[in-house]
Amino acid sequence: MGLEAVVNEIREKGRREVESIRAETRVEVEKILKEAQDHAAAIKIAAQEEVERTASHIVNQETSAANLAVKRLLLNAQKDVLDQVYSTSLAAVGELPAEFQEKALTSLLKRAAKEVREGVVHANERDLQLVREIISRHKDFSGYTVGSPVEIPGGIIVESKDGDLQIDYSYRTLLEEVWESCLKDVSEILFK
Repeated sequence: MGLEAVVNEIREKGRREVESIRAETRVEVEKILKEAQDHAAAIKIAAQEEVERTASHIVNQETSAANLAVKRLLLNAQKDVLDQVYSTSLAAVGELPAEFQEKALTSLLKRAAKEVREGVVHANERDLQLVREIISRHKDFSGYTVGSPVEIPGGIIVESKDGDLQIDYSYRTLLEEVWESCLKDVSEILFK
């Protein structure tokens, strides 16, 4: 074999090795790129999932806050309606006809007489004369005198003779007692 044939053989062997190395390099590069792409895709999916979780959390918080605000507005509106019903009821009781007022005041005086036998009866300016008439007509109320007018929508306030005991049978107090005990029922009726 001649020198040229040996050189050609070495060149051919080098060329084959270069081709083999290039092929291995291409495979290794493709493998590295595939791993990098897979890693990038995993990072992208994880980031999307985190964004979706965060967005869902924010939406849930905002929804809860909005629901709370609506509930607060609804409760305030219901309270306003209940306050109006209470005020209207109190005004309506005070404006009932004279026959009702006479029966109601007589009943309240009888109730008060069970607790205080002698004392001073106070009423609003409008009912003061009616209270005088009721006291003068009923012997059960002979221990009572009529006092000065008070600022109440109706009913009476009885004070014992010695001033130690005061019984408030004003319409406002009676309505408050009924209102407190029936508030749940009233709310259910009004806001079904």
